[in-house]
Amino acid sequence: MDMTSNRFRILIVDDEPSIIILLSRILEQEGYTVRTALSGQEALKEIKGFLPDLVITDLKMPGMSGLELMNRVKESHPETDFIILTAFATVENAVQAMKKGAFDYLLKPLKDPDELRLAVAKVAERQRLVASDKSWRDKLADDLPPTEVLFAGMENVWDEVRQVASTDATVLLQGESGTGKSLIAKAIHHLSDKKGPMVDLNCAAIPENLIESELFGHERGAFTGAVKTKRGKFELANDGTIFLDEIGEMPLPAQAKLLRVLQERVFERVGGTATLATNARVIAATNQNLMERIKKRQFREDLYYRLNVFPITLLPLRERPEAIETLSRYLLHSISLKVGKGVGELTPDTLERLKSYTWPGNVRELHNILERAIILSNEHELRLPPLDLGRTMEATVMEEPDVLSLKELEKDAIIKALKKTGGHRRKAAELLGISLRSLQYKLKDYRLGKNV
Repeated sequence: MDMTSNRFRILIVDDEPSIIILLSRILEQEGYTVRTALSGQEALKEIKGFLPDLVITDLKMPGMSGLELMNRVKESHPETDFIILTAFATVENAVQAMKKGAFDYLLKPLKDPDELRLAVAKVAERQRLVASDKSWRDKLADDLPPTEVLFAGMENVWDEVRQVASTDATVLLQGESGTGKSLIAKAIHHLSDKKGPMVDLNCAAIPENLIESELFGHERGAFTGAVKTKRGKFELANDGTIFLDEIGEMPLPAQAKLLRVLQERVFERVGGTATLATNARVIAATNQNLMERIKKRQFREDLYYRLNVFPITLLPLRERPEAIETLSRYLLHSISLKVGKGVGELTPDTLERLKSYTWPGNVRELHNILERAIILSNEHELRLPPLDLGRTMEATVMEEPDVLSLKELEKDAIIKALKKTGGHRRKAAELLGISLRSLQYKLKDYRLGKNV
């Protein structure tokens, strides 16, 4: 179907030649390609070679009815739309046909040609949007979930991603930890026209004294340990995308240099004098309230406005419970393939338990819970582990004797979190509700180091 030239193909099926002549004349004047058939059987033969985008068919015809014709065609060409022609006395049958897949119905005799024009235009526009949406979906990377999973409960975000993807606008992804910001960033990159790579940098995982080197690279001898020249993330991301995760944790000196890159699109390597240009598209992400950090002078206000060109907010899982089933079924299937173990069905009771939980860790927590469930389950029964592990730990911490200082409570909570996560610092930080950088500072402050 060539929508751009309006060569939308329509097959008109009616046993009354006068109706066919009238409808054909109206639609051909609109620029559509029209063919006709006097019966359902004749229509089936036409469809094989013509492949219409739309069939306009009378409901009551000798031999094969319009409803039977629609059912036959939909079996092999489900994308073909139908408009049913019916007399007033059989409107109820036309409504039933719509329930079975017809797009619309029109009353015979046709009183106003605009009714036909409008009905057909609606079908053509819907198919144009579906075709456009499919072309967007086809461009997504193979390692990303299907769009109906990735944007489950966030259809508005899918619309925003498509709007911004082909531009060079800087994007700021905001949302709680575990909502899928890195996956959305990858989707934006793959839907863009960028030929270069997508390069990631987690601003909270890099020591403060090395983050500028990571961003902009360094020259040989720029500092102790710089034994050779190194290209930074902005160089590596040229012609592509740089994804700055946890941007709220970036140190202020690096923020100032990032601001210059966003304003002027140039930078220097650490220890270098040559000015380098970049055309990398910037996507930043944060789970923090940047305005609060600005008030505390922990984040530059001018940088915030440079980053906030196109903000996209990802909803926490507790605010989109309708997405739980779609996400759970997808995750169960993908995790089962990864671990090589089949599990039982997702029962209504299990699904209700998942929907009633508040998911402080969002989709990441859902993934972890389902992975543990698969390990605990057999092929006939899916067994969910307790869903309130984090809240249980929090309650245990709060029940400590009042004589303990706040620092002692905090230290004890960190130790417990690390034990719960097997020493995994990032997971412990998420469990505690703090950033990885904050946890690292506290480990150093409390001299916990490798003792936990």
